[in-house]
Amino acid sequence: MPVYMFEAMDSQGNEIKDSIDALSHAEAISRIQGMGYFPIKVQEQHAHRRSRPKPLMANVLKYSRKANRRIKVRQLTEFTRQFSTLQDAGLPILQSLRLLEEQEVKGQALGETIKAVADRVENGATLSEAMAAYPRAFDRLYTSMIAAGETGGVLELILNRLADFKEKAQALKRKIVGAMIYPISVLLIAFAIVLGIMTWVVPKFRNIFNDFGTELPVITQTLMNISDWIAYQYGWAVLTGIPAGIVLLARLIRMSQKGRYILDAVDLKIPAVGALIRKTVIARSTRTLGTLIAAGVPILEALTITRETTGNELYRRAFDKAHQSIRKGEPLADPLRQSGLCSRIVVNMIHVGEQTGDLDKMLIKIADNYDDEVDTAVGALISLMEPVMVVFLGLVCGFIIIALFWPIIHIINFGITPP
Repeated sequence: MPVYMFEAMDSQGNEIKDSIDALSHAEAISRIQGMGYFPIKVQEQHAHRRSRPKPLMANVLKYSRKANRRIKVRQLTEFTRQFSTLQDAGLPILQSLRLLEEQEVKGQALGETIKAVADRVENGATLSEAMAAYPRAFDRLYTSMIAAGETGGVLELILNRLADFKEKAQALKRKIVGAMIYPISVLLIAFAIVLGIMTWVVPKFRNIFNDFGTELPVITQTLMNISDWIAYQYGWAVLTGIPAGIVLLARLIRMSQKGRYILDAVDLKIPAVGALIRKTVIARSTRTLGTLIAAGVPILEALTITRETTGNELYRRAFDKAHQSIRKGEPLADPLRQSGLCSRIVVNMIHVGEQTGDLDKMLIKIADNYDDEVDTAVGALISLMEPVMVVFLGLVCGFIIIALFWPIIHIINFGITPP
């Protein structure tokens, strides 16, 4: 029976280093947890691994630079699903990679990456080591799950879970992006129309008003001044540059940890939008953590990966405190409850999962529930934005119409004629 060396923490927070007999990596983790320890690192003592040659083959080095490019999530998901099918059919890893390589268009990022990974595997590297050499293509979550699948002998199962995870994550992203397309498109079109009116239409009325020979009302004069500023004083450049400036300023602020914390805290306070961000972060984080734990990744390593993928500094710090608490032997639910960032039902479900030993299943269930809540929140946000946009555009158009026709109405009512 294989022997696994492990590092763990006991309930007092003391570090334990020992060995345990187990049939697989997953069983070793389960037995360690059964002893009341929290595993930090579990590794087979005398795992049989092919020796890596000193220099890799020339073709590996040739394709390394081309291979380390970002791959579209959709392509990576399809590759993962197909890889899982081939592994489930019993094909060796190298043969599966070569078959998938042949399907890709030569010169594209995914094809080059698969070829580079296959070359490294052929030269003695494990699959996880080969993929870890290309972090832009395979992130830490991906390689950690692959490593757990290799160690536990359940690579096809892990690949299937990875494909499910990425499909769910992509679906969540599509929901949010799709919901934002409509209001943003309406605002951009409305902005362009108003800009065109202020640049070309309003100046034509100035000539008409000059022929009247009367003093213009305040509202009309204000409109004329705004039109002059936009058309002749580069006001159009200022108005179009403001959004770009805000985005650039936000990115500069986010370069510091304190700046990210402030901006993320403000985002969570925005009515309607803040609730959507909370639900999105919780759905993504719980699915990531649950998928990693189900794959057999030790919980401390899983928390480290999860806190790096939250996308929100407040939640990142909450998971960092959870990581520190688990190292001290405390449960996961307590620091999340203290952070106030997770609802009571989420904390209670995590607590129940820890008590029953089904934390991974409970986390996935939370993610599924919050995916549904994100759908509801997106619909509510769109319903709220539509009347707000209608009122805003109505006020802008009303201001322009009243300002342009007020002098004409005044002349009609009081019989004032131009000289």
